[in-house]
Amino acid sequence: MTFTVTYAQRDGAGACLRLAGELDVSTAPELNAVLDRLAGQGEHHLLVDLTELTFCDSTGLAAFVRADNRAAARGGWLRVTGATGRVERVLKVTGLAEVLRYPFDTAHPRSQSAS
Repeated sequence: MTFTVTYAQRDGAGACLRLAGELDVSTAPELNAVLDRLAGQGEHHLLVDLTELTFCDSTGLAAFVRADNRAAARGGWLRVTGATGRVERVLKVTGLAEVLRYPFDTAHPRSQSAS
């Protein structure tokens, strides 16, 4: 399955990313590149929609934690929303569901390609 990352600005309130497919050791570098680019642009509030993510391994989790730590050092955060199935389970088992949980339901902004 193909992995994709798309994102949109959130009206001056950071960026919303959408992940689709499988996030693993072979696709995590693509996510890290987008997260690095957004941080370099001064984005420190990142909402990551996992609704269409079907798999996430430890390298994907590490990307989330790394980006959250970097954002927190600048007064921001990375939060996830929409996790289901195996992705939701791995977030819960690792405790990251509570740490990275986004407490609000949000409308999905129109996305642009992150490539």
